[in-house]
Formats: sequence, C-alpha cells, structure tokens
Amino acid sequence: MTFEIFMLFALMGICFMMRIPISFSLMLPAIFYFILTGQNLNQFAAIITGSMFSNYVILAAPLFIFAANVMNSGQVTAQIFKFANGLLGRFKGGTALVNVFASLIFSGMTGSAIADAAGLGILEIEQMKKEKYDDGFTCAITAASATIGPIFPPSLPFIVYSMLSGASVGALFLGGIIPGVLLAGALMVYVAFVSHKKHLPIGENYPAKQFLKYTIRAVPALLTPVILLWGIYGGMVTPTEAGALAALYTIIISILIYRSLNAKVLWEIIKKTASTTAVLGLMIAGSMIFSYIIALERFPNAVAEIILGITANKYIFLLIVNLVFIILGAFMDTATIQLVFIPIILPLVKYFGINLVHFGVVINLNIMIGLSTPPFGLLLFITSAIAKTQLKDTIREILPIIVVMIVVLFFITFVPGLVLLIPNLSAN
Repeated sequence: MTFEIFMLFALMGICFMMRIPISFSLMLPAIFYFILTGQNLNQFAAIITGSMFSNYVILAAPLFIFAANVMNSGQVTAQIFKFANGLLGRFKGGTALVNVFASLIFSGMTGSAIADAAGLGILEIEQMKKEKYDDGFTCAITAASATIGPIFPPSLPFIVYSMLSGASVGALFLGGIIPGVLLAGALMVYVAFVSHKKHLPIGENYPAKQFLKYTIRAVPALLTPVILLWGIYGGMVTPTEAGALAALYTIIISILIYRSLNAKVLWEIIKKTASTTAVLGLMIAGSMIFSYIIALERFPNAVAEIILGITANKYIFLLIVNLVFIILGAFMDTATIQLVFIPIILPLVKYFGINLVHFGVVINLNIMIGLSTPPFGLLLFITSAIAKTQLKDTIREILPIIVVMIVVLFFITFVPGLVLLIPNLSAN
C-alpha cells in the first residue's frame, strides 16, 4: 500500500467517524489525494461529469424514487395493506404474515427498503399495535420485511450496482424475483413457527364480498410490477424508460383511481424526489472518483493477491465475501459498503468467473440484511421510532430473524441457478 492510498483510506475513516455525509467522505479524501499526487483537479471534475453524463442507467434512479414517493403519498399503500390483510389476516399471526406479504407486493413498486418501512411500515405497525403484538417483535418483522424491497424488482441498489459493475439492469431485476420470493417465504415460515410460541393473535377475517372490494381497489397498484417487467422484457422499454413509465403510471392511478394526488401534494413529491436524487447523485459522484483512484493505484490487485493467497476456490471466496460484508453491515452504512467495497472486489469476481448478475443479487441481499443488523441497522431505528419502543426490544427480536435471512443468503449464494433461472429463460 502506497503512502497516498494509505492517506486516502485514513482520511476516509476519519470522515466516517466524524459522521460526515458519505458523498463528502469520499470526495474530500479524493481531493486530498489529487493534491498529494500533484494531479490537476480539473481531472477530478472531468472524471465525475464524464462518467455520470454518459451513464444512461443513472436516469432510472430519480424516476423510481419519484414513483415510490407517489405510492407513499396517498391511498396506494392502504389499498395494498387491505388486500394482503383480506388474504392472510384470518390466520394465527395473520397481521405479521400480512406485514411480510404486503412488503413483497410493495417492493414491486418502489424498490426501496426505507420507503417500505417509512410508508407501508406505519400502517403495519399501527395495526399490529392495535392487536396487542409485542412491540419488539412488531418492529423486528417490519424491519426484516422491508429488506425485500431492494431485492424484488425494481430495485434502486441494483441500478447503482449496474453502474459500478456494468451488469444488465434488466437481468438484475429478473434475478431478484426468486430470491425476493424466497426471502418473503422464509420470513412467513418463521412467523408461522413462532405464532404459537408467542401466542400471536388471529387477524381480521373479511367477508368474501368485502375482500373482493379490496382486491378490485388494489388491482391498479398490483399491476405496477407487471407493467414494468412486461414492458422491459417485451422489448418495448429500457429499464430507464420503465422508470419513466412507472412514474407516469403511479401519477395516473393516484389521480384518477385513488384520488389521493393534487397539485400541492405533487409539488411536495417533486421537491422530495429532487432532494433525494441530489443526495444519491453526490454519492455516485464520490464513488466514481474513488473507483478511479483505487484502479489507478492498482489496489484491487493487492486485495486479489491476499485473497488468492488464502483460496483459489470461488465458493470459499464467496463465503469469505459474505462473512466480511455481514460484519461490515453491522457497523457501516449500506451505501458506504456498496460504493466503497464493491469496486475493490469486482476484479476478483471476474477473475473467479462468477456471474455478475448472481453476485449482484447475493451482495445486494447481504447489504440489505445490514439494514436490520444491530448495532447500527437503519431499519431498526426507523421502526422503533414509528412504534415509539425501545431499540433493545427490537434488537432482541430481530436476532433470530437475521439468522433466517442469512440462511436464505447462503442458499442463493451456493445455488446460483435460483438467481439466474429467470434471466436465462428470458434470454432464450
């Protein structure tokens, strides 16, 4: 490791410890590196602008963010919850099952764990509190179910990973379908298992006529992922254009069907989307300049030598990567892990001949588990704040659920066909 690259990581670590936003924690050390190595700072700007303005995929991010904000602004989340409740609420632990199933549906519209927890999660937590569920369990299952969002298509982290790796966004979206369903299924099996031990209550049992009404009302929202995937794989739109289609479709159904969107609300959504996009854009810019520096310093080569000194087996490599990223997820922000560490290990992924789509889905699920992993899992803080319960109670309940999620993670890691089945079928 050269002195310059050592200083880059040292300053980055200091910035993280000082809780400086990730975008500036990447850019400030990079600027120092350019000064230290005597490089022209004009090159710094050229790398960022050249990379961002030539990457068509990045445009999909603000469009899906906008669609998620529209979905969270009115009746869409409520209709999804009512439909799921009518389907599963009558079983023991029914509302906890609804919590997971509704998140699976909602993830097909937003692709964001935070959007799920902060939008649909409010309805889920309120209903579970009414039914006298334990607050810790309520927050834990809500946090865990929200992690499905970035796995099942569409997915904002997949868009960022595609930008970093060059993997097809469309293939990543398809690759996330089976793992997303598996994760939801595993969480529902866990709920069913503990429902008797915890004496979870039976949820609401709607009459057939009322359930039919809720189903009809939910159909326009339920069609969102169908339209997106059909448009992409029918060859009518690119993933980026699918983001525009999703944004337009959510506006139409929110105004004409759910009547939850007016000019004032739309303006607030636009401002919120612009703010979120600006933060994301700065993070991506920081990651691009960081990737340029570590490639210039041949740092991934040094990492590759260390890993290859340990093993030349790709499955042991995947095991090591999973273990390292699980540990990182317990202490670091998911964006930091994705933007800093993925560019370092991508050359090794290619060296071992690991499919980039398979690796993208695996590492994305790994990173999302970090959102629910103590001590710094963001979803734990969000759900605990919504429920107004102590974080320690949520942490106590999330630990066995994390084990369930890790089992799914290792299952898709070592059975790549689960990830690649649908992308391969679509390619034939």
